[in-house]
Amino acid sequence: MKKTLFAICALLSFFTSSHAQKFFDIYYNGSIVSSVRAADVDSMVISESNSGRTLNFYQNGEVFHQTLTSRVDSIKVVNIGDEPLVHHGIVDLGLPSGTLWATCNIGANAPEEYGDYFAWGETEGYFSGKTNFSWDTYKWCQGAYNTLTKYCTDSRYGTVDNKTELDLEDDAAYVNWGPGWRMPSSSQFEELINSNYTTTTWTTLNGVYGRMITSKRNGNSIFLPAPGGRHEDSLINAGSDGSYWSRTLGTSYSSDASGLFFNPYNIIVGGDSRCFGRSVRPVRITE
Repeated sequence: MKKTLFAICALLSFFTSSHAQKFFDIYYNGSIVSSVRAADVDSMVISESNSGRTLNFYQNGEVFHQTLTSRVDSIKVVNIGDEPLVHHGIVDLGLPSGTLWATCNIGANAPEEYGDYFAWGETEGYFSGKTNFSWDTYKWCQGAYNTLTKYCTDSRYGTVDNKTELDLEDDAAYVNWGPGWRMPSSSQFEELINSNYTTTTWTTLNGVYGRMITSKRNGNSIFLPAPGGRHEDSLINAGSDGSYWSRTLGTSYSSDASGLFFNPYNIIVGGDSRCFGRSVRPVRITE
């Protein structure tokens, strides 16, 4: 009854106020475990599942976010200006590291939107006017893969500085969303798709193909659309492939960076050329 009551109260707040710039912050044990943009929510429904009783957030007849009611103490409706750190929306998947994942990509306003594309280590992407993603235009080289000027551990690829993670000023999440956000590390991606902690399913959300990653621990989920990638001046494999940069340099070649890559058949953490345009799904950090 208590759980039903707070859901009804949250719905009343939703329907009786302007919600275009509001978020539902979900609290458990005094901390925010997820944050959902009110404008994306048509309704909230409590239902029974194999994992237990869940609070489901619906948009256009589909569940796009859920959490176990046993992990919800309260829901607070906030304005973006009140708590800018979380205004992009976050989800706690109950991962061992405690990592909180953003609900949408940089440049997107909803989980299924593709958002912007960035070369690795660059903070201005396609939406900022970069239309060619190649070594000729890459910020951290002199026109070729073997002339790297930053983030290099092998002299065959350029000037060695032994940097293997992006500095804050080169982190697209930190620069575009502000303190409290970072691009994920490769180890955070490995944890995200670890079958001990999550399941990953190729599906659609509001007609957009991608991967739904659902926690085995608390039932929460995030949707990663399949935005394809930008190579030179072309967008390729949108709707069939997903490619997301981490903040970590590749382990085999300094000309590569690590990322999350998937299609309808598999999902892996691997490496790809730093100059290509990929999506970014931030993680929240505490500073």
